[in-house]
Amino acid sequence: MSGNFNSDKLRLDKWLWAARFFKTRSLAKAAIEGGKVHLDGQRVKVSKEISVGDTLHIRQGWDEKVIEVKALSGQRRGAEQAQLLYEETEASIKKREAEAVARKAAGGMIDKPVNRPTKKQRRQIHRFKQEQ
Repeated sequence: MSGNFNSDKLRLDKWLWAARFFKTRSLAKAAIEGGKVHLDGQRVKVSKEISVGDTLHIRQGWDEKVIEVKALSGQRRGAEQAQLLYEETEASIKKREAEAVARKAAGGMIDKPVNRPTKKQRRQIHRFKQEQ
């Protein structure tokens, strides 16, 4: 019954995938190996077995979530069922919301991804270079 709720222990990468924090187990593995996932404040290996009641710190992009494991499942199911596997702490939710507001207020101050110029922008660049 490894795919059902409430097993005794489960690999961390498999649980992160089943709880829908990552699209694939390989992405979960890369995040764990990169130090983006901590268990009870400690950096862990991919094969670390977690159990109900463990606290995870997960960094994804700008956000860091502190969650408590409520149930275990080795099968990836719908989003509603995946949310039953964990609960995010109130402090974590408030911190993420405050940081999101700060990022939004900063507006153009935060570096955005650099995109290639559009066709119109390329024409303008060519015209500018030809005039000189």
